[in-house]
Amino acid sequence: MRQEIKEIISQEQPFFLAIPALVWQLLFFYMPLLFVVFISFKRAGSGIFSGFSLENYAACLTWSFVHIIFRSLFFSFCAATFCLLIGYPVAYYLARKATTWKNTLLFFLVLPFWTNMLVQVYAWFAILERKGLLNSLLIDLGLINEPLSLMNTPFAIYLVMIYYYIPFMVIPIYVILEKLEDDYIEASFDLGATTLQTFVKVTLPLSMSGIVTGFFLVFVPAFGEFVIPGLMGGNKFMYVGTLISYYYLNVRDESLGAACTVMSLIVLAVASIVLYRFFSIFMRREGKS
Repeated sequence: MRQEIKEIISQEQPFFLAIPALVWQLLFFYMPLLFVVFISFKRAGSGIFSGFSLENYAACLTWSFVHIIFRSLFFSFCAATFCLLIGYPVAYYLARKATTWKNTLLFFLVLPFWTNMLVQVYAWFAILERKGLLNSLLIDLGLINEPLSLMNTPFAIYLVMIYYYIPFMVIPIYVILEKLEDDYIEASFDLGATTLQTFVKVTLPLSMSGIVTGFFLVFVPAFGEFVIPGLMGGNKFMYVGTLISYYYLNVRDESLGAACTVMSLIVLAVASIVLYRFFSIFMRREGKS
């Protein structure tokens, strides 16, 4: 009997080890999310358990909110795309070309994770302000005569977004490329393929899983980002994250803020499914070719 119990425990050990993580996820992810959904149906000014309606969702179905939604989707998509265009060559070099300095470069890549996000964002003030490092450098080089107004612009928002999120793109792609077998590359060259053909037909398709992971690691949090647009944009540009924080912190209307949160999550989920479907079709097509 004891032996049978030990066998059952050994077989179910992974499940028991996963219980703390499941409880943590239930308490700090699903329960708050359900509470937000619950609050979104509460009538303004009513009690917790009375006065439910759809008026908060009706208030969100305006052109202004739809415009902010699509602006945020475009913003997060562009941020993820730029991170991919910059991050893929970096990940490729680290995984396939770097030898002596690989560990050092990886250290500098993950170093920003050791610093608070606000510290990183505020550091860009000293670079982008009118008397900052970038304007001073451009004036000293004779490229401009007057300082450029870089702060409180979309350029500043995109620049800091790419800077902050690019490690989330590089690391997943690096992990996949670092595990890529050299035999595939050598076989492609042996069959007469050029370097470009080998990259397009072999390296890129085999690294698509890392690309998809990195893309969504940037796309999803960038959609709801409010710290970087608020600080670097001077609250001049309204995105989903800044709108929700405005309802919660300034207007103090948690019901309307919760309704906007739920609507934003639905839009983000639909957009993510569409993008994932696109990546899946691309991977299947490349696999058949």
